Amino acid sequence: MISEKTALIDKIQPLQEESDANLLTPWQRDILPLVASGQTNREIAAVLEISVRTVEVHRFNLIRRLNVRNVVQLLRRALQLGLVTKTFRTK
Repeated sequence: MISEKTALIDKIQPLQEESDANLLTPWQRDILPLVASGQTNREIAAVLEISVRTVEVHRFNLIRRLNVRNVVQLLRRALQLGLVTKTFRTK
C-alpha cells in the first residue's frame, strides 16, 4: 500500500512542478539565473537597471511562489523545474 501511494505521488508531482514553473513572471525569470550565478541584489539591480528593493521583492516572491524557505532551496527547486541550467555562470 505504501508503494502505491508513493507511485501516485510521483505521478502527481510533475503536474504540480509544471504549474509552479508557469507562475513565474518575466522579471522573476530574468532574476532567477542571476541569483543562481551568485550575483548580489545590488549587482542584479545594476544589470537589469532596476532598484535593489525591486530585486529583493522579486527574490522574495520567487521563494514564496516556488514554496521554498531560502535561496539554497530556491536554486534546488529551480534546477528540478529546469528554470536554470546545471552549469552556473561565474561572476
